Amino acid sequence: MQRRPILAVTGLLALAFGLGIGVGTRFGRKPASIPADPVTFQQAGASYATSQTTPSSTPSPCVDIRNAGPLVGSSGCVSGLVLRVYSARTGNTFLDFCQDYHSCPFSSVIFATDKSKFGDLGALQGRRVEIRGDVISYQGRAEIVIRDPQQVRSVN
Repeated sequence: MQRRPILAVTGLLALAFGLGIGVGTRFGRKPASIPADPVTFQQAGASYATSQTTPSSTPSPCVDIRNAGPLVGSSGCVSGLVLRVYSARTGNTFLDFCQDYHSCPFSSVIFATDKSKFGDLGALQGRRVEIRGDVISYQGRAEIVIRDPQQVRSVN
């Protein structure tokens, strides 16, 4: 007789654990090993700047978030309208460019370990931004890990 409640509790625990793993990929992931750009931040008025690592190179043109896929594996620039700035409980901050981030072709994240380098990230909400950096593939989507404020530039 006691067996059914134990199985039900075990099943619920397994379900909760499975959901936790799915949610954890968005909110609790660890930073990837990606080389960072040099650090300089202009905090006045939360204006983010962009610079190139080599003075003789010309900045690459930015592509819209919908066209970021072909940049995976290279360094590039992606632009889009930030619909939401979301800070997870883990301290990681996401700039969301789509209503549903699951179906968005591009994502960007600022890990909690780098967040202190930035000013008010909430000021980017509703603004068109350009993000420069190494474009990686994360869960089948193009993504740039923002480690330095100079990787982000507000264009409006």
